[in-house]
Amino acid sequence: MFGTATAEELKVGDMAPDFVLQGSDDETYRLSDYRGKQIVVLAWFPKAFTPGCTNECKVMAEHGSKIKQFDVAYFTASVDKPAKNKEFAKSVGADYPILSDPDGHVAREYGVTGAIQKWASRWTFYIDKDGKIMYIDKDVHPATHADDIAEKLAELGAPRRV
Repeated sequence: MFGTATAEELKVGDMAPDFVLQGSDDETYRLSDYRGKQIVVLAWFPKAFTPGCTNECKVMAEHGSKIKQFDVAYFTASVDKPAKNKEFAKSVGADYPILSDPDGHVAREYGVTGAIQKWASRWTFYIDKDGKIMYIDKDVHPATHADDIAEKLAELGAPRRV
């Protein structure tokens, strides 16, 4: 998936754009709620019920225990409507919230969509407790995404759960 680079593209050290998004569990999630508390992993994917995205989100559910070793909050996100992501979460057995950004506002702020590209690029953002971007993975592999996130969290020194 090709990115949507702009002059204002987010980079490591930038403040992550705050978001308020509905999860597949009907809860509302705000990045600001995690400030000072936990690292946040926000994994954008293009479109619910497509082969690569289905594989990625299933892997995240099946191997999520590797991510849960760390004291972090993690989400996948797309520009699909909340009802579609709720159905998608159920179909892949997601035990983590899949966030919906149906108007694409947050996706544009993160640079994962653009004027022409309406679906999100498959990019994962690692956001520290202060709300700053620690790392951006623009080369996500759906089949190993959970393992890759756990490895990156270890590399970044994320605290482990006790």
